[in-house]
Amino acid sequence: MSRIYHDSSRNQQSPQQSFKQLSAKTRAMAYDPGAIDATLAAAVGDEPGLIAELREAFLEGARRSFASLRTADTNESWTAAALRLKGLAASFGAVRLMALANEAAESKPRDAEIMRKINRAIDRL
Repeated sequence: MSRIYHDSSRNQQSPQQSFKQLSAKTRAMAYDPGAIDATLAAAVGDEPGLIAELREAFLEGARRSFASLRTADTNESWTAAALRLKGLAASFGAVRLMALANEAAESKPRDAEIMRKINRAIDRL
């Protein structure tokens, strides 16, 4: 009796490749200003005061992370700041910001175009 083996690894993508495709898709997505509030409401329920407080904490954290990107003077500090921003954005469901932070982590430090995009994304939150 012969066995048939299927090599599924040829058709599977690495997590990095999958995220790159997700990043490309999210760049084309329209901005949804309610996504963060929806994520917070799902986490804490119908608590408008708490949602507003958590949203402000998120925005402060995003601004601090952006400041760290602006002052990063090595590849390592740039990548670390970008990955912190990506994690923060992921925690709050800010998909567009998460994709941009991932793009920053893969770019050269202080890339003017990505910095402009991240700044604009934070301003839109």
